[in-house]
Amino acid sequence: MADTGIFATTAQVQSKVGANASAVSNTEAYINDYMLQAESLINATCRFNFSDAYAALDADVKSLLTVAASAKAAMWVLAYDPSGIPRIEFETRLDVLNNDYTDAIAKLKDKNVQEFMSDV
Repeated sequence: MADTGIFATTAQVQSKVGANASAVSNTEAYINDYMLQAESLINATCRFNFSDAYAALDADVKSLLTVAASAKAAMWVLAYDPSGIPRIEFETRLDVLNNDYTDAIAKLKDKNVQEFMSDV
């Protein structure tokens, strides 16, 4: 099976998930599904279809999309079955990932960043 997401790879998501995640959800099949959902969420939240414009985007914008999508997908991997991770560690991972996601989304929605991306 190959990566089907546009913004991030399975390996990028897994690197953010960390140790002891569910053996079921931390697989390419689940991550591909999570990536498609994350990409749609990002596009809708930002009111811009980054998926369709991806090839023309600047490398910095692509990196922001990778941060947001991989963080959101990693949160879903962890949430599938957190029983293998101590609670405080689980909550800390989700907090870090959520901060990454919301920070990247804020930058993607920022008017100055949109002007920066306006070559699209």
